[in-house]
Amino acid sequence: MAPTGELVYTVLEVLIAVACCLGNLMVIWAVCSSGDMRRQPTFCFIVSLAVADFLVGGVAVPLAVLVDGRVRTPFYGCVALCSVVIILTQASVHSLLAIALDRFLRVYIPLRYRRLVTVRRSWGVVVGCWMTACLLGSTPLLGWSKHQPTVSNTTLNSTCPPICRFMDVMSIYYMVFFNFLGCILLPMLCTAVLYTSIFRRIHKQLRNRDAASSDYYQRERSLACSLVLVLVLFALCWLPIHLINIILLWAPSIVPKEVVYAGILLSHANSAINPAVYTFKVPRIQKAYGEIWRRYMPDCGNQGLSSSSPDNTTNLIQMKAIQGGSQNPGA
Repeated sequence: MAPTGELVYTVLEVLIAVACCLGNLMVIWAVCSSGDMRRQPTFCFIVSLAVADFLVGGVAVPLAVLVDGRVRTPFYGCVALCSVVIILTQASVHSLLAIALDRFLRVYIPLRYRRLVTVRRSWGVVVGCWMTACLLGSTPLLGWSKHQPTVSNTTLNSTCPPICRFMDVMSIYYMVFFNFLGCILLPMLCTAVLYTSIFRRIHKQLRNRDAASSDYYQRERSLACSLVLVLVLFALCWLPIHLINIILLWAPSIVPKEVVYAGILLSHANSAINPAVYTFKVPRIQKAYGEIWRRYMPDCGNQGLSSSSPDNTTNLIQMKAIQGGSQNPGA
């Protein structure tokens, strides 16, 4: 790829990384600052997903740039760097599945849900999701990788570590058959089945229940629609790069590097899109953002007034006097 193309790719990765970090940090802040959301198990899993997306921007994107031939490491050091990206993807998929399972239980067993699904148990599930993601994502370190660096990585100086490139150390068979088909596509299909069952249940209950129950299921349907949108965007952003990997498995020479870069950028952009979905589609997070704004922006406004010019201060005093006169016409 031309140096200009590599520069554009790097700049776009940096912009995506900044958006990932800022957006998901706001989501985590909003949930943690709201006592109501902290007591809701669903938001434990949303925080888990936001943490994974934050780490994509703070860790995975920089590593993706480095393992594109910009760093020299020992072979298994390169495998470890590449595995981090896979671990974070697995954590996102598992968090999406946990969210869907939580909503499934809330709709199908609403009376037992509060006793069965507690915040403490939800955080235990989050820990389990991350442990499973680390185990599955570390499979290349356990042996399922290319065991020898390619010729392009060799150097005249045998003591110099080889250049680290993702496709030089990661097995394409692992990426397609284990990572995509087994660890990403299968959980996504299970998540889709759960949401299908959720919407069928809600539709049935809305036809048969009274007004109070209808309000409950209307709220559940609204939140489920927002979470389904997160799942759909995840699929749209991640499927292209995995389809590219399938093509690379059978015909590695027909895929231009620019197409591979586009697929990588799209997959990373998913982590920057999710906070926007929460902002516009989840009312509780919208409300938390409003509370954060009201809590901190008035301070900025007061600082601005204190540093204003004397003329502005005089004008402000006059305005207050006029307002006071209008409120007390007999004074």
